[in-house]
Amino acid sequence: MDQDNATHPALARDAADRTGIRRLLAIMAALRDPQSGCPWDVEQDFSSIAPYTIEEAHEVADAITRQAWEELPGELGDLLLQVVFHAQMAEEAGMFDFTDVVRAVSDKLIFRHPHVFGDESRDKSAQQQIKDWEAIKARERAAKAEKGVLDGVALGLPALTRAIKLQNRAARVGFDWPGPADVLDKIAEESRELVEAKDSTDHAHLTEEFGDLMFVMANLARHLDIDPEEALRLANAKFTRRFGAIEAALAAQGRHPEDSDLAEMDALWNEAKAAERA
Repeated sequence: MDQDNATHPALARDAADRTGIRRLLAIMAALRDPQSGCPWDVEQDFSSIAPYTIEEAHEVADAITRQAWEELPGELGDLLLQVVFHAQMAEEAGMFDFTDVVRAVSDKLIFRHPHVFGDESRDKSAQQQIKDWEAIKARERAAKAEKGVLDGVALGLPALTRAIKLQNRAARVGFDWPGPADVLDKIAEESRELVEAKDSTDHAHLTEEFGDLMFVMANLARHLDIDPEEALRLANAKFTRRFGAIEAALAAQGRHPEDSDLAEMDALWNEAKAAERA
């Protein structure tokens, strides 16, 4: 069926808004209709949709990393769909609707930018604006009765991102190492503890030690002004690229990785590495 000539009753009233948000909201409402909607969409709830929301955000980041600008509108649309999906479920439950979502973020942006929408001067550095932003957010947390320094750091964030946010919060009240050298010393200490635990039959303890090392690695990234999520994404991309080179080299001989051995593949890896650096 031609999308521009869709005759579903829920869409007819918004036909004039073919590219606007009202059309998307109408489509989502139709999909969630208990009587005539899509059974899969109707069965979903906040918890079941949350993983898709995270996944779509990562796909937006992936398109940007790859500079796949032709894909970005579609990926942003998929992410917007997640917002609309959550808002529709909330409206059905009588909690809030999409208008409330838009109002909340609009009010927040205005409140957090008094140098643009208020009477504060714009004549200050980006660093000062970041400090002002953090001060405003601190007042917002106080208004929510968040008393602890670490209160309000979302549990659903990717673990490395949450580690950075927790460490930044603690650093603002002075709980931080002076510099990268101190963090490197701590990494050496945590590495030794992980080595000591590797032969343990207590898997929970081994997991704990591994987590400690990753947490300190995240702290080193923070001190070096590195986004650990981005660094790991780049490392994943590099591994994928170089392993692809191994597969291509073997394929040229009519072979597959399972027909090779570690020594040969390691040599091909080094060749791919050298070719990248040439």
